[in-house]
Amino acid sequence: MDINTLLELDRQLLSSINGSSSLLLDSMMMTLTQGFTWIPLYITLIYIVIKNNETMAQILLTIGSVLLCILLADGLADGIVKPLVGRWRPSNDPIFKYTIDIVDGLRANKYGFFSAHAANTFSLAMFFSLLVRNKLFTVFMVGWSLLNCYTRMYLGLHYPIDICVGLIWGAIVGISVYLLYHHIYKRISPNENYISTQFTSTGYALGSLDVVILIMTATILCSVFIAIMQY
Repeated sequence: MDINTLLELDRQLLSSINGSSSLLLDSMMMTLTQGFTWIPLYITLIYIVIKNNETMAQILLTIGSVLLCILLADGLADGIVKPLVGRWRPSNDPIFKYTIDIVDGLRANKYGFFSAHAANTFSLAMFFSLLVRNKLFTVFMVGWSLLNCYTRMYLGLHYPIDICVGLIWGAIVGISVYLLYHHIYKRISPNENYISTQFTSTGYALGSLDVVILIMTATILCSVFIAIMQY
């Protein structure tokens, strides 16, 4: 398969995902793709870090690792690869942009390879999943990232290849930063194993994780409510 065939398949796949005839779904996707929509989730993640770590050094190490995930994921995508590769977003592609659905005139900036949304959210999902070690929490975090990825394709802001490469880079960043975090954490903290039905193996209270899941679910439901009100 040559590059032109691959790119054509990429466009065809996007066409099957992009847009719909539902104004309600359009409104939901617009709300869910916005960064400010997820501020309550970010605050809750910081909350569980503060609540489940005993020393300021542990808290700062964890928050610093989170910021490093964002810096590496976003920095490579927006700061280096997008201007270097120069692949048009579907919404701005001179050949393709008039054949896809655009919601509320949202076209974003020129270039889309690779997706910073995918890289950022998946790096955080991977880091927190390794940090917490709880299956249900992991399912929700990965699902949150994939939902963000879907909104970008639905709105015509990224091709599937943009998303896939972003997810791969996000996974590399999340895992790498966690390994660095774990190496430093062992030097500043005692080696403890938590054996309890109330805590994960890494010492995170299950009650705290329930709060994260609740906030994530509530955010999605609020987005549905906002879409209904606008509809």
